[in-house]
Amino acid sequence: MNPGQDISQNLFEELDDLYQDLILDHYRRPRNQQQVADPDICAEGHNPFCGDRVALQIKLEDGRVTQVGLQSHGCSITQASASKMTELLKDKTLEETVILSKLFTAMMQGKKLTEEELERLGEMKAFSAVCKYPIRIKCAVLPWNTLEDGVKHYRSGQKHR
Repeated sequence: MNPGQDISQNLFEELDDLYQDLILDHYRRPRNQQQVADPDICAEGHNPFCGDRVALQIKLEDGRVTQVGLQSHGCSITQASASKMTELLKDKTLEETVILSKLFTAMMQGKKLTEEELERLGEMKAFSAVCKYPIRIKCAVLPWNTLEDGVKHYRSGQKHR
């Protein structure tokens, strides 16, 4: 077994059953894997240290996310975080997506969130156990960083990156 597998196994052993099931379910059956045609936001993220990759497409209507497409390759944490993120983003405004991203990143950095902030993250709080493994934090936040990069480019008038 390689060191990455040991870390993943330890991580899953520390998660309670509900959260472990959620993360494993999203890893095994990622949601929203289809590519969105003619997206308003398109971004790609890559972690050169481990090879994880995320491609994200978002379609907006009346300022809200109506479709999210995701193609991800990498470890279970990256893929599960990306999959769950796509579900959370639907029907949100761009401002809400950025707030969620900042909250998730803060949680992953070990910052204490209020009950209201944790409630906004919903099931994404399952990833809080990843904080015990600093090397895996980048895996969990890669999809969120990709989202923020895409929103930034969209707002600057660069539709695609």
